[in-house]
Amino acid sequence: MGGCSPTEVQMSQLVLPCHTNHRGELSAGQLLKWIDTAACLSAERHAGCPCVTASMDDIYFEHTISQRYTNAPGQQRARSGVGVGQVVNIKAKVNRAFNSSMEVGIQVSYEDLCSGKHCSICKAYATFVAQGPPGTKVKLKPLAPQTEEEKIEHSIAAERRRMRLVHKDTLKDLLTRSPRDTELETRDGSVVVPAEKTRVESVELVLPPHANHQGNTFGGQIMAWMENVATIAASRLCHAHPTLRAIEMFHFRGPSQVGDRLVLKAIVNNAFKNSMEVGVCAEAYDQEMSVSRRHINSAFMTFVVLDEEGRPRTLPMVVPQPGDGERRYREASARKKIRLDRKYVVSCKQNEVPLSVPWDQSNKVYLSYNNVSALKTLVAKANWALAREKEKVRIYTLEEDKFLSFRIEMSVRIAAGQAFSLLSDLRRRHEWDRHYASAELVQQVDEDDAIYHVLSQTLSHENKPQDFVILASRRKPCDKGDPYVVAFRSVTLPTHPACPSFTRGETLCSGFCVWPEAEETSKLLRHLRGLREVPAEKQGRPDRAPQGPLGCPGGLADGRTDGWTDRQGAGKEEGAPGRWDGALRPCLPLAFGPREVGGMRTDTGTRRPRADTSHTWPFIFFIFLSNFVSCCTGLDFLVRLMLLESL
Repeated sequence: MGGCSPTEVQMSQLVLPCHTNHRGELSAGQLLKWIDTAACLSAERHAGCPCVTASMDDIYFEHTISQRYTNAPGQQRARSGVGVGQVVNIKAKVNRAFNSSMEVGIQVSYEDLCSGKHCSICKAYATFVAQGPPGTKVKLKPLAPQTEEEKIEHSIAAERRRMRLVHKDTLKDLLTRSPRDTELETRDGSVVVPAEKTRVESVELVLPPHANHQGNTFGGQIMAWMENVATIAASRLCHAHPTLRAIEMFHFRGPSQVGDRLVLKAIVNNAFKNSMEVGVCAEAYDQEMSVSRRHINSAFMTFVVLDEEGRPRTLPMVVPQPGDGERRYREASARKKIRLDRKYVVSCKQNEVPLSVPWDQSNKVYLSYNNVSALKTLVAKANWALAREKEKVRIYTLEEDKFLSFRIEMSVRIAAGQAFSLLSDLRRRHEWDRHYASAELVQQVDEDDAIYHVLSQTLSHENKPQDFVILASRRKPCDKGDPYVVAFRSVTLPTHPACPSFTRGETLCSGFCVWPEAEETSKLLRHLRGLREVPAEKQGRPDRAPQGPLGCPGGLADGRTDGWTDRQGAGKEEGAPGRWDGALRPCLPLAFGPREVGGMRTDTGTRRPRADTSHTWPFIFFIFLSNFVSCCTGLDFLVRLMLLESL
């Protein structure tokens, strides 16, 4: 397969009339069948034995398959879709194998053969379980990622798995904290529809064509049947043809076989202004007189109704039935809040200012996921450049579009678990980090996440001490070869607003990874990421730059740096910034105050010509840093960390 992952499966399907709906566009149910098939082939290629679908993660359609709009030249907006004659390309490969389950990543795109246009449809993650002989459990072999992309996906797969496991608890916690009374949304002029009028129940007989190669009902077929009844329920609310926007986790609870009867139930749980949630479940029984039914699958699907211009229409309101109907109504509102918070957290660009994200109960899981995955992604980058090595301490840099990142690597004479425990408790950090005045535990979110209010002794440009509100996320190794991880990022809390007596600092992405090397030694990596360029409208405002002991090397506290041309001043007349010009504002060692560094003074009041600093400063910084760290040789772990942090 020419350099592809050994587990990668590529599938191309030509859309035929039998694959389309009444509008001649590819049906979502057919697409789900193809996705499940490709993912299963990838899973079995790694496992070497039959595999079954355990779950299919949230699917968000980037270009909705049932409705797209294009501007035809000289005509009004014309409706089009992934229709007959177009090609659907699906790529699936195993991201990570756990004990007996594995995560498969799926990418779906379509190709217009006439124009040659390619466009992404959706991405998804599926979990498959290897099936051995009856009574035996298959232990999967570890997956060895090769490329940078594979290493990133392999590392973050453990976080996604954790997020799946705690999703129910997150929902329950959010419902517990929300008002018990159901408050119906009011919209002027909206039609009110009882939820019971949208209820759909349909039965399917599982025949041999519906089975997979193991004789069980094909998971993709079950998902297609569920999408069908969900579409009917949504249509009964809006009396129009709805468009599927998202599917929230198909969860396979058990198998069914040929000859089973599948009862598919769907109902609109809640209708918001422009979208509605439809709950779907599938139950199985083996004969007509059977009283007992097995709950084998469930999912929640989000639909919209688009007008002729492609804009979402306002939907009727739903009135839930007392009891279970009201429970489903409230849960749908909670799931919507979780989806919106997750979308905000995951899509939040790290070069946007402010860097902090508001924290609350609904987004805590996704903020923690984003915190750890950002650090793991940084660690897995392949193009780190060794800038300096001395006394077994290595300093690396990584230049990306708008980011400048640092890695400090060293071996320490302490067990990895002990180092992990020390580094993850910020309340003790002031004992060995001179930048820390104190760290107050604001909230113990859970066993692995905590929020701290940190007071720093480093003075800002405003001659005031800095403070930070930090989410610290800690992770123990998921498998052999994984590191201990401690990740930091800034968050905002209504209980801890910015105080006039402090300069509020923000950290973009920082943290530690600790790998065990021997019983009493470990390899320690510290990573820090900063913006190479501060946005023009934020320059000169140190409170908006990623700074301080958590955000940038050396407790770098000031947005203004000696020797760096200010883009708002004379630097503009000289042209655009060079490779380093205006880039390292938050990333230079100003915390030391005026002193000699490599024969040059670092007084903040002195401005040097651009030519003297645009390429010299970074190397001076590395030489200074590496020389200073070299004196750590032979010292105990705490002192070495203190010296590193002081840089």
